[in-house]
Amino acid sequence: MTDTLTYPDVVSLAVPFFIAAILFELIWIRSTGKGGRYETRDAITSLIMGAGNVASGILLGFIAWGFFMVLWEITPLDLGTSWWVVLICFVLDDLRYYWVHRFGHRVRWVWASHVNHHSSQHYNLTTALRQTWTYTFTFMMVVRAPLILVGFHPAMVLFCGGLNLIYQFWIHTEAINKMPRWFEAIMNTPSHHRVHHGRNPRYLDCNYAGVFIIWDKIFGTFVPEQDHDKVDYGLVHNLGTFNPLRVAFHEWVAIFKDMSRKGLTLRERLLYAVAPPGWSHDGKRINAEKMKANHLKRHPEDAGTPGFQ
Repeated sequence: MTDTLTYPDVVSLAVPFFIAAILFELIWIRSTGKGGRYETRDAITSLIMGAGNVASGILLGFIAWGFFMVLWEITPLDLGTSWWVVLICFVLDDLRYYWVHRFGHRVRWVWASHVNHHSSQHYNLTTALRQTWTYTFTFMMVVRAPLILVGFHPAMVLFCGGLNLIYQFWIHTEAINKMPRWFEAIMNTPSHHRVHHGRNPRYLDCNYAGVFIIWDKIFGTFVPEQDHDKVDYGLVHNLGTFNPLRVAFHEWVAIFKDMSRKGLTLRERLLYAVAPPGWSHDGKRINAEKMKANHLKRHPEDAGTPGFQ
């Protein structure tokens, strides 16, 4: 078996590109007045979140790597390192990303880690760097287990995951409107991903794709950007703070407060952790389904349109 295999740390190598692209976008916005806007405190918070993500990876990355290597030791399969194997791994890892991302919006425990990425009320390239510090504690590393067990080396899987993240960087912008139709049909684009970052009822819980938007179309979660429904970025209940510590940990704190309430059954305590965000034992909280239903009561003409099928 291919026990020793290394690939370049493509995310670290891409950092100069990230910085150059952010500066170019900032200059473009300031000089043209188009393509979104930057708020200094918001951008700084995103950069701090990105640095914290790197630090958490350095401190806790051994946990996922150790788990992956245990799987690699027990699997009898080894697909090798041919270019076509890397390509298949990249596509399958993107499917893995789709489901992890979907879990991140539909399972509160995973949302607690992912929510910080949606906490900005702006949409620019710094938003792409607003990444989690607590991914390890979601245990979503297990979703990569099948890839390793069928013979993709852990180093290859992580390499493909890095390429996936690099691709997603450029789609966090308002400076690009729509790509050619054939590209929009297959690939994730700024237009598709703007929708994903929207707090509008129409745009909740959709467009989970990393690289290939086809996954959303296959699994019924695709919603196109609508010219008449401009994307409103942020959370259903925005944080109102630029404090990175609160951005990183506020939902974890909220989960443990809910789970420790008096008078709850064991099942209700568990559901506060694993049910979709907005679930409550008394049904008084607002969730995505209620927001969509309330919107249709006010705008029945939207029934059957994208986002309200």
